[in-house]
Amino acid sequence: MPDEFNPAVVIEAKLTEDDGTARDKVTRVQRLSTLRDERGMSYDVVACIAGRGFKVRRNDMRRFLLATNGLVFTLSSIEHLVSHTRIRDFGTRPIPSDIQ
Repeated sequence: MPDEFNPAVVIEAKLTEDDGTARDKVTRVQRLSTLRDERGMSYDVVACIAGRGFKVRRNDMRRFLLATNGLVFTLSSIEHLVSHTRIRDFGTRPIPSDIQ
C-alpha cells in the first residue's frame, strides 16, 4: 500500500501447519525489512500469521517480532491491523476511538 513503487505498508500473510513453511516466511519477512533499511525507505513490514507452524518455533517468532518492529498479527489480534499500522493513514472515515 499504496502502490509497489512507494509502499507505506508491506504485508506478508501466511497460514502454516508445519515449521518449515513458517521458517521460510520468517526469512522472507526479514529480507523485506533488510531491503527497506538498505534502500532508506520507511514502510511498515507487517506479518499476518496463523497455524501450528508458528507456535512450535519460538526463536523464529522472536525474529519475526524484531523484523516487523512488533507488527505481527494473528487471528485473535487482526482487528488491530489498521489502527496499529500506517494503513490508518489511508482510511476515508475516522477510526472509532474504542479500537484505537
